[in-house]
Amino acid sequence: MASNENLPPNVIKQLAKELKSLDESPPDGIKVVVNDEDFSQICADIEGPVGTPYENGLFRMKLALSHDFPHSPPKGYFMTKIFHPNVASNGEICVNTLKKDWNPSLGLRHVLSVVRCLLIEPFPESALNEQAGKMLLENYDEYARHARLYTGIHAKPKPKFKTGAISESTTALNVGQTNNETPGAATAMPSSITDIKRVTTTSAQDQPHVAVAATAGSASVATTTQKREAGLAKVQADKKKVDARKKSLKRL
Repeated sequence: MASNENLPPNVIKQLAKELKSLDESPPDGIKVVVNDEDFSQICADIEGPVGTPYENGLFRMKLALSHDFPHSPPKGYFMTKIFHPNVASNGEICVNTLKKDWNPSLGLRHVLSVVRCLLIEPFPESALNEQAGKMLLENYDEYARHARLYTGIHAKPKPKFKTGAISESTTALNVGQTNNETPGAATAMPSSITDIKRVTTTSAQDQPHVAVAATAGSASVATTTQKREAGLAKVQADKKKVDARKKSLKRL
């Protein structure tokens, strides 16, 4: 494993241990992207918290470590464009943990969690983006609209392969087989009144399959609702973490 020459061996060893821990047990909504050849540049993908203007967004950020880390704090940057009071136009993040409240004992996990909490509760009083800070204080709806716009344009996650499509196709194939139809064969469109009656009669006989599909759909909706509720519960938990740090963060 290669390492950055500017970092002391003991620091590299500690970073390797932390990065392994983050990979095996990542914080909520955060995934660290490790570059084995350069530990001085640590990247992470942060999911926009549910219930915020950053929801459904995926934000890449970077921690730049200096040669005397951990005695001096890393510099934090958002590499993904974001409309946020505490993020400058060049992506620099203003949070007290990375400035006067820095402590060499603070680990990367703590720093990353604080940055994500900043997406839940910005601090316009110490804004690097004055427009966003002023908008947040005077017109939250307009601020949220801008933030959502940036999120939709710049922080759109890469599409993921949906396994549900395979399940639906397989179900449709199985239904066709139960009706003694040839798999993959196209269904002919009714061309006469007699054909229409035949299709209607067949549909009525196949009603149990429709009921099964409706039940599956209801289960899917219930699952989606449960995930939504779980996401909201996670936001509440994150907000509690923010409140615990609020006293220090307000001194920014």
